[in-house]
Amino acid sequence: MLNKLLQLSLLASSLLMSTYTLSSTCDDFTNVELRKLRSKETLNLCQFKDKPLLIVNTASNCGFTGQFEDLEKLHKKYKDQGLVVLGFPSDDFFQEEDDEQDTAKVCFVNYGVTFNMFATSDVRGDSANPIFKHLGNQTSSPKWNFYKYLVSADRKSITHFNSRTKPLSDEMVSAVEKALQ
Repeated sequence: MLNKLLQLSLLASSLLMSTYTLSSTCDDFTNVELRKLRSKETLNLCQFKDKPLLIVNTASNCGFTGQFEDLEKLHKKYKDQGLVVLGFPSDDFFQEEDDEQDTAKVCFVNYGVTFNMFATSDVRGDSANPIFKHLGNQTSSPKWNFYKYLVSADRKSITHFNSRTKPLSDEMVSAVEKALQ
């Protein structure tokens, strides 16, 4: 009886694991596991399948760093409708903190960011993280910090916005609302 119960338990665990694996995978550029900022936790971006993504390369010591406030407002306003904001700190333009703890302080303490932020990585060139490698190949690599990419829910359309485009500008809000339809 105990042996039978153990077999059933193993079978149930196996089915649950395969269901989780199937639901968390996708066949596009978001099928990548990335470490969250100042955490050992990782996220596979496939979990945001069928949702539009706003992907932004960030920096803690840039003239555009204040855009964190409006990115957070955009996140809070549209997250329940499906928008996913993802922040990627980068020192490609020499304006990011050397210590990840300091980067996290700028994001989470100074600006109250609640959207997902990832560990500092390259966003340009051969060493760019896989997300930005794809975005760069499809559109263009970031020209500066706070370059924004709005990726459609079906991953077929990518619209990019330069650093000067404010997250709450009419242009950006209109594009986000269109992506959510």
